[in-house]
Amino acid sequence: MAAKSQPNVPKAKSIDSITNDRTASQGQWGRAWEVDWFSLGSIIFLLLCAPFIVYYFIMACDQYSCALTGPVVDIATGRAQLSDIWAKTPPITRKAAQLYTLWVTFQVLLYTSLPDFCHKFLPGYVGGIQEGAVTPAGVVNKYQINGLQAWLLTHLLWFANAHLLSWFSPTIIFDNWIPLLWCANILGYAVSTFAMVKGYFFPTSARDCKFTGNFFYNYMMGVEFNPRIGKWFDFKLFFNGRPGIVAWTLINLSFAAKQRELHGHVTNAMVLVNVLQAIYVIDFFWNETWYLKTIDICHDHFGWYLGWGDCVWLPYLYTLQKRTLRQGVSEAELQFDPRPPGPGAHTPVLSLGKAPLDPFPLVPQGLYLVYHPVQLSTPHAMGVLLLGLVGYYIFRVANHQKDLFRRTDGRCLIWGKKPKVIECSYTSADGQRHHSKLLVSGFWGVARHFNYVGDLMGSLAYCLACGGGHLLPYFYIIYMAILLTHRCLRDEHRCASKYGRDWERYTAAVPYRLLPGIF
Repeated sequence: MAAKSQPNVPKAKSIDSITNDRTASQGQWGRAWEVDWFSLGSIIFLLLCAPFIVYYFIMACDQYSCALTGPVVDIATGRAQLSDIWAKTPPITRKAAQLYTLWVTFQVLLYTSLPDFCHKFLPGYVGGIQEGAVTPAGVVNKYQINGLQAWLLTHLLWFANAHLLSWFSPTIIFDNWIPLLWCANILGYAVSTFAMVKGYFFPTSARDCKFTGNFFYNYMMGVEFNPRIGKWFDFKLFFNGRPGIVAWTLINLSFAAKQRELHGHVTNAMVLVNVLQAIYVIDFFWNETWYLKTIDICHDHFGWYLGWGDCVWLPYLYTLQKRTLRQGVSEAELQFDPRPPGPGAHTPVLSLGKAPLDPFPLVPQGLYLVYHPVQLSTPHAMGVLLLGLVGYYIFRVANHQKDLFRRTDGRCLIWGKKPKVIECSYTSADGQRHHSKLLVSGFWGVARHFNYVGDLMGSLAYCLACGGGHLLPYFYIIYMAILLTHRCLRDEHRCASKYGRDWERYTAAVPYRLLPGIF
């Protein structure tokens, strides 16, 4: 049985009443309003099992040298009990709690108290005060874009400590990895619960809240679209980008330091994973303004899915080999906004569709390489590097093509030709009609989500850097393939609701979602 929207939610009726000549769901293109049994079952499964999945991977590396079947075999054969495995798991410690509290507090201060200065001296970088996309209720939020600055300052402090200050060991993250996991879980559940309560009792924008009538779905997928505290602290932007992604490269560096401490050297596989994943992280922060137009910001509500996922799933599973990023744009969409541009914004003000990666992922290749140092042959290493760089090239060029199209209002050349577009429009819940263009040139004419191919190539490169001795590092590419396929389907369902017949014209022009001739 589907759970309908609650009739007593403020503004809900006015949103539901918005209709137009194309589709009754216009103005409701965010997450689903109704919950079917399959969705509800999947959500309850994730709420119950996702924390244990993360724990299982980390525990398998810590106690079984990354052998995924080790714990199951031991329990099945009677050589160990669950209580034995749990007893060997390091508990939360005061040191870990202090370290994690300092880390999150430091990132909050960098986010809220230090206006961006990088855009003043870095050519091509767009930071400072920027505007996001139009929400389903017609709201346009402003953001303080300073992620690159936070990443640079954090890493300068890290290297200054490693070479000059010696305040803490470079292996500090690895040495407290499991105690920090409990701290991350506490924050993830705390912020998700707070966001749920806030959405019900004091939302930032009541018209952008969605209530399904099902507690588990509301908690998992979120009630409030853009929860904020004060003018600038935006939950989605902060937790999607900081502290998890800033920490990503620090975690990898700590793993490399531990490998050197244990084995006397850093292998070329560890270097490859560090370099390739650092490219994606730096790219994320360099293009943080573009990230405002991705699915995480433009369509997802803030609930456990983003809150816990960004705090726990992303830093602990993305780094198992070492870890990998999530992002990219998921639809060839340009939303034209008639408002004048804000400070530092491009003209005209346009907004990009959605994004590629969900904020949470996988198993650290880096963590695996600490326990199993792999020294690749030169051809193998060069092949992995080439695969990762080609994947990044596709990922970046595809996104650049869309961004160029957006910034120039379509007056540009893509692959040497004037871009082809599908003209379309949609209506937000405030009754305003907005115009968009769906790009069908360049990589966006090859497949509707071809940038994901670059993501998958990069993910495969991280896994191949770990050799073939264990299954664990390859969980990442399996996860990414499932994630991005699901994201394709999820994005297109939203786009079909948003654009109606215009989306049908677009899919006729670009028939393949991901892989031409296959899917």
